[in-house]
Amino acid sequence: MYWLGAGGPFAAAVLPGVMLIVFIETGLLFPFLPGDTLLFSAGLIAAQPNAPVDVWTLAPCAALAAVAGGQLGYLIGWRLGPALFKKEDARFFKKHYLASSHQFFERHGRKTIVIGHFVGVVRTFAPVIAGASGMRYSVFLAYDVIGAIGWGVGLTVLGYHLGGVPFVGAHLELMVVAIAILSILPVTASVLRAMFVRSRAEKSAT
Repeated sequence: MYWLGAGGPFAAAVLPGVMLIVFIETGLLFPFLPGDTLLFSAGLIAAQPNAPVDVWTLAPCAALAAVAGGQLGYLIGWRLGPALFKKEDARFFKKHYLASSHQFFERHGRKTIVIGHFVGVVRTFAPVIAGASGMRYSVFLAYDVIGAIGWGVGLTVLGYHLGGVPFVGAHLELMVVAIAILSILPVTASVLRAMFVRSRAEKSAT
């Protein structure tokens, strides 16, 4: 992958690009960015001889971006939480979410914050719900850091070790494209399912 290699035109954008996308996905309520795929693919690329960034720089920076995004998500929930739950017909949140999520995080919050990093939509919205539901910040911060390190470092290093396999290194572009396609299949299926359900509902109404 010359264009992402050390001498490629986009080499300098790899590290900041990864950090920016991870931050947006974890902190700005945009759950459909391919964070898992990105980290794994970045690890694959970091294993190549002409890698634009060292994996031991990439992995902690990815975790740091995830932590920063989580803190922003928590702040959004903490500051705007009451406004998000005022209307029963809010598009993404309902008023009763505040009470139920508070109870949920009291019982399962720590586990949710850690494991949630590995689940796309949960990764995006768990910090917001934690802030809006009044979860103690010190508790959230501790477990968000654990989850962010496990996710950001874990997936990147996993991709790095797989990238060291000769077959993978020889077919890197194909592997990255295949991973990207597989990562968007669930979202595509969800969108198509929603369109099908809406179409059936409209036909039933007529």
